[in-house]
Amino acid sequence: MDRSKVIYLLHEVYNEDEYGVLKRGLERRKVYADVSSVTASEFFNGGLNGLKPELRMTVFFADYHGENILEYQGRQYTVYRTYIERNDLLELYCELRKGNE
Repeated sequence: MDRSKVIYLLHEVYNEDEYGVLKRGLERRKVYADVSSVTASEFFNGGLNGLKPELRMTVFFADYHGENILEYQGRQYTVYRTYIERNDLLELYCELRKGNE
C-alpha cells in the first residue's frame, strides 16, 4: 500500500478578532495517505442515503483525531464514514464538501 499522497486533516478553530468577535477558521495538519476511489457498492449504497461517495483515504490510525474535513489536491472533502482496518490503519470515506463542487 502506497501511503505517499499528502492530505490535510482540518479542524475548526475560533479566534477573536480585534473587536472581540469570534471568527471561524480551519487549522490544517499534514498526513500521508493511500488515496483510491470508493468501490461500486460503496458508491451505490451511499447514493441511496443521499451521499456522493468519491474517495477512500487510508491513513495510520494514530494520525486521525476525529476530523470531519480533509483537503486533497486543493479540494475539501467531508469524511462521512471511517473503518478500522488491520495493522493500525484507518479508512476515511469522503464526499466532495458542499459548496466546493
